[in-house]
Amino acid sequence: MEIATVGGGCFWCTEAVFQEVKGVKKVVSGYTGGTAPGRPTYREVCSGRTGHAEVVQITYDEREISYQDILIIFMTTHDPTTLNRQGADAGTQYRSVIYYHNEQQQEIAKAILTEMAAYFTNPIVTELTEIGTFYAAEQSHQNYYRNNSSQGYCTAVINPKLAKLRKMHADKLT
Repeated sequence: MEIATVGGGCFWCTEAVFQEVKGVKKVVSGYTGGTAPGRPTYREVCSGRTGHAEVVQITYDEREISYQDILIIFMTTHDPTTLNRQGADAGTQYRSVIYYHNEQQQEIAKAILTEMAAYFTNPIVTELTEIGTFYAAEQSHQNYYRNNSSQGYCTAVINPKLAKLRKMHADKLT
């Protein structure tokens, strides 16, 4: 099993996307990339003062899906051209970021960012950073869409992302 860590705005959205991808075995919402000491809470991260990003850590089977495909799905299911913002969610905690776990992931991510630039009108602002300490988010944030799919945020924000995923990447879904 391999691990990928990405942040594309609200982790509820990114988690819901990757829970539908073939070869993904586990998706954990959490926080990384901050400078504040200790385990951050959702409230602290949402304040924007810890430096952490909302991310998901994806455990996947490389025999079923490649790291490249994980990143292409990531780049096409959020807006990688808006700095510290996804829709109405604004702040550094919602930044677009790929956290690499090794040099191979770093090189692949660089290539994907270069390749994907041709598909966007505005420049890609997705950060590429080495992974630091990952903190799993509180249990109430795990499987959020699956547990709250009729909630307003889910219907207004997550459902359209899932529709886009299903249209663009049908061959990669469970």
